[in-house]
Amino acid sequence: MVRPKKFLGQHFLHDKGIAQKIVDALRVAPEATVLEIGPGTGVLTRLLEPQLPALHLIELDRESIAYLHQHFPRLRMANQIHEGDFLEMDLTRFAAPLHIIGNFPYNISSQIFFRVLEHRQQVVQTVCMIQKEVADRIASREGNKTYGILSVLLQAFYNIEYLFKVPPGVFTPPPKVQSAVIRLIRNERTALPCNEKLFYRVVKQAFQTRRKTLRNALKNLNLPPSLTAHAWMDKRAEQLSVENFIELTLLVEQHGAAGTI
Repeated sequence: MVRPKKFLGQHFLHDKGIAQKIVDALRVAPEATVLEIGPGTGVLTRLLEPQLPALHLIELDRESIAYLHQHFPRLRMANQIHEGDFLEMDLTRFAAPLHIIGNFPYNISSQIFFRVLEHRQQVVQTVCMIQKEVADRIASREGNKTYGILSVLLQAFYNIEYLFKVPPGVFTPPPKVQSAVIRLIRNERTALPCNEKLFYRVVKQAFQTRRKTLRNALKNLNLPPSLTAHAWMDKRAEQLSVENFIELTLLVEQHGAAGTI
């Protein structure tokens, strides 16, 4: 038995139909390198393992590790079951391009996405089940109240597809929130045309006080009058697209207004 552990945010999917839909959403060739995060009791692994020789599992829970070793001997013999924390693991040990799949622990899903962003040149696809509220935020476009920091940063480098919702009853134990499955596919942007650290700073600063206009939200950047007079400064962060944020960052660079990046 593998007991779901609250401190790890574990909710084990037991619906085989939902599991099949998640696996079917992963678009890979048989020879692809696929990383499953938090396989738990292997509900997705059972479907993935027969068709993917280069499937790797990352699991933090020791009970789950013991279960996976027992039920997936081929992966154990090939050293493809890795005990550890995905957030701390060196992803360069895995061959690129890398595809990620999993039912992400809801309490660290945002951290996982920031980790994916760090390795965006390696991670070309992510299919995951996460809290519906987070899925809504990531897939949201400008002009929506759910549009935020993760929306902008992920959409800068990935095409986001909102696939389907998942009810609480298909998990053990049932979570207190709705879930959803999304797919991220790497877009063609190899690098931003602006300073990337400054772009992140502008986006985060703009959304920290999202009810304020950009003129007030970006005060800490010491914007000169020539820039605060720009038409965008009368808007709020949620009204700017990814491209708008890139252009805004370029303007901040050109005016030398950002101080120390």
